[in-house]
Amino acid sequence: MSNYVLINTALRLPAADIEALLQGRMIAAMLDMFIYPGRQFALCPADASMNLLPIEHYYHSGFLPVAQTSLAKVNAETALIKAWARCELCETLNDMKSLAALSSLTIWTQEALQEILKQRQNIFLAYLRVYYLPIAIQVPVKKNSQFVALPQPVTVSQAKPVLSDRLFAIRKHQLETRQPPLHPELEELQSALASLTITNPAAKQLDQDIKGFLGWTTEELIQQPDPDLAWINNIAALGDRSKEQDQGKSNYQAGTEFENIVRKSLEFLGFTVDYFHKGGAGGVDVFCSQPYPLIGECKAGKKIPNDTAVQLLNLGTLRLQSQELFEQATKLIIGPGEPTTQLKDAAKVHSMTIINPETLEKLVKLQTSYPNSVDLFQLKEYLKVGQSDQEVEKYITKVNQDIKLRSQLVQLVKKYLENTGFERASVDSLHGAFSATSFYKLQPQEMHEILIELSSPLTGYLGRIKGENWRRDRFYFLRDLPTPEI
Repeated sequence: MSNYVLINTALRLPAADIEALLQGRMIAAMLDMFIYPGRQFALCPADASMNLLPIEHYYHSGFLPVAQTSLAKVNAETALIKAWARCELCETLNDMKSLAALSSLTIWTQEALQEILKQRQNIFLAYLRVYYLPIAIQVPVKKNSQFVALPQPVTVSQAKPVLSDRLFAIRKHQLETRQPPLHPELEELQSALASLTITNPAAKQLDQDIKGFLGWTTEELIQQPDPDLAWINNIAALGDRSKEQDQGKSNYQAGTEFENIVRKSLEFLGFTVDYFHKGGAGGVDVFCSQPYPLIGECKAGKKIPNDTAVQLLNLGTLRLQSQELFEQATKLIIGPGEPTTQLKDAAKVHSMTIINPETLEKLVKLQTSYPNSVDLFQLKEYLKVGQSDQEVEKYITKVNQDIKLRSQLVQLVKKYLENTGFERASVDSLHGAFSATSFYKLQPQEMHEILIELSSPLTGYLGRIKGENWRRDRFYFLRDLPTPEI
């Protein structure tokens, strides 16, 4: 079959059924007639009048909110077509005993299937391979039959399948053999999340992760900016500021804003900020007690004053009330510009680290993109005495490279299973495929350790079936790990 297809007909289905197909929730449609495999058509949403029962009885309760929403969008005069499909198989069902199993694998209730079979004597079940259109098209509504002619032929492609070849083959086999859902509890959880995904980014991410785990979709969720994290983009700006920017603000107010965002940043990275030390005149700007003591001095403006190191030394010694604690603490100066030679010399004498606000912002953005990726003990090793921006940049690059390697391994498992048709893969087979395609050098046991990490319940990018020893472990794909932009 060529990559491009010309279609001139559309299959009318209730909008709720098409939504389930687009979500990858099911791969089947119920038709009025038998159709031969290979037939291709657009998917045209219709209202619920095609159904023989009210939607409350027609669809599973968990799918009902989705059904109601999609059916409410149906226009009486025009229909918006988002996808096309190819029939891979068409079954004729006339046995009441098989309907319970079919119901568990689709959105339709057993009651609805029984009523259809009772009235029509046969259920024609089409297995559909669904593809997105590059651009949705609008067509006039026609209600004369289930198949209708399009106003003009449409050229479509297979560039955007709802399900990958491998996932579709698995789902088709499951439906043909009437194998029960593997994770009904997760399907219930996904249904419960449906009403939250519109307004809650966290619920939307979890919803997409569950769909990926269930094999309902191969679409990767496009991350939307979290409005609660907008402050992250202001870290550098609040540190590197000018008098023009601060018109109407005192130096004290400008400095306090920067202190506050530095505390918030360090807390976001995983430090425990002691708010007993809240800066101000004669106070320590920031003190963190865990996972190791850190004392900081924040300077907003265009450059860091020369006496900052001495100021941090005096205030830290005075306010911490423990010379031993001060000596053990990581001493951090955060401020804009290139430190003077005098300041760098003083920082070296007193074992202090100097970084720019831009560097702190990069660390926080890394933690935002990949939660818990910043290891504070590893970071400590890069907080060298003197100006340390380049060293911290090295740490950020290292973390990104580590994530990139893990992302490649996740994709390796995914592609290996798709290409071979296997359900799971061994370390040795994955290592062979990896060595042939990647510039990274890994020993099989090193790869196994990373695969174990990626299959942890706390990460959940891969799944693992434990073997008698590490070489007999088997891994399978669950969800994508986005590749960092380096």
